Amino acid sequence: MAGENDLSRLLATMQPVLQAGEYVFCTTHSPPAIPAEMVLGSFREPEGLTLIMAREAADTYGLPYEHIMAWLTLTVHSSLVAVGLTAAVAAALGQENISCNMVAAYYHDHVFVAMADAVRAVETLRALSLKAAAALQ
Repeated sequence: MAGENDLSRLLATMQPVLQAGEYVFCTTHSPPAIPAEMVLGSFREPEGLTLIMAREAADTYGLPYEHIMAWLTLTVHSSLVAVGLTAAVAAALGQENISCNMVAAYYHDHVFVAMADAVRAVETLRALSLKAAAALQ
């Protein structure tokens, strides 16, 4: 259950998947009563509570947001102490001028990119994965 630590294997087997839907990052000091299943992630900062959720849910609860994002999941079970995966993913996307917001969860890493960049981001990460897989052979 610990997950993969080896960067080469992580990259070779990350299998990025584009999730359906539109997602947003919202911030609030007084979150409305939102059912837990409607929130993908949250993080408390001194400036406010960040909520990651479907755009539709944010609209339903009147939460403002600035950017509409696509959600990609790296389906490899990565260890929470693996070194270099998020850096490699962010660097590959950065080389293609694609901004990304990385979120690490227990089993997988998740990447949020602008909706307009979603397909290009998946293609970029799949190319990175193929290159890593070829290097393992």
